[in-house]
Amino acid sequence: MNLSRTLLPFLLACLLLPAAALQAIELPRAEAVPGGIAVVELPPSPTPPRVRFHGKPVMVLPDGKGYSAVVGLPLATRPGKQSLEVRLASGKTVTRSFEVGDKEYRSQHITIKNKRKVNPEKRDLERITREQRRIRKALATWNPQPPQSLRFRLPVEGPVSSTFGLRRFFNEQPRKPHSGLDLAAPQGTPIRAPAAGRVVDTGEFFFNGNTVFIDHGEGLVTMYCHMSRIDVRPGQEVKAGEVIGAVGMTGRVTGPHLHWGVSLNDARVDPTLFLDNPPPGDKSP
Repeated sequence: MNLSRTLLPFLLACLLLPAAALQAIELPRAEAVPGGIAVVELPPSPTPPRVRFHGKPVMVLPDGKGYSAVVGLPLATRPGKQSLEVRLASGKTVTRSFEVGDKEYRSQHITIKNKRKVNPEKRDLERITREQRRIRKALATWNPQPPQSLRFRLPVEGPVSSTFGLRRFFNEQPRKPHSGLDLAAPQGTPIRAPAAGRVVDTGEFFFNGNTVFIDHGEGLVTMYCHMSRIDVRPGQEVKAGEVIGAVGMTGRVTGPHLHWGVSLNDARVDPTLFLDNPPPGDKSP
């Protein structure tokens, strides 16, 4: 008996299974606002459509009925109608529209004693420019492997000291909004991976201090900053709950804490949308 001929119809049938037969992964909490996540139902397709938002690839997952796009919305996104570019299995490209609401984030005023961390000197600027390219590359990582989970555990147990999206002022000078969640914890507290993934990069940066980037699949990347030590290396696979380093106060800080960032299709989004129970101290409006 020709085994390959026997198995071929079965394998083809598996590949053509309707999306409803695929196991749906539990999605993050949808909140279609700047800095949030939109979950957009896609047209029927026998295989996952390829989706782009503002020219960047977007996560597509089975939802039990078909497929949905899980879209990260940058903080600079304008409220109103937005559109996805959807390429179906047939090769046809269509658009899928969705609405983005408005959201006001609070302001935060921080005093930094090290003035170079607010107004870098000329000798610092070349380093900062080089590091920004490296950080952008890590956060824009695209790996077609779907994530194992979209429900995260906290990387550090502790109250929130700065919420996501805060309009920040350092020494009364306006800076970019806060693109992550700050968790207060004593120096040396272990930091654990909130979900399985692969370490994309690690390093010591001017503003972020000791930093780790983890790729979880399909454009979902997490970032951990201001660490006292790093216990992983680029290319290493990590499991959910595995220690990746420890809390510190490296880079631009006023005290020991973890800055935890989440990037989805290269958009910085609110990490609490991936948590079943936001940590204490979260007073986001």
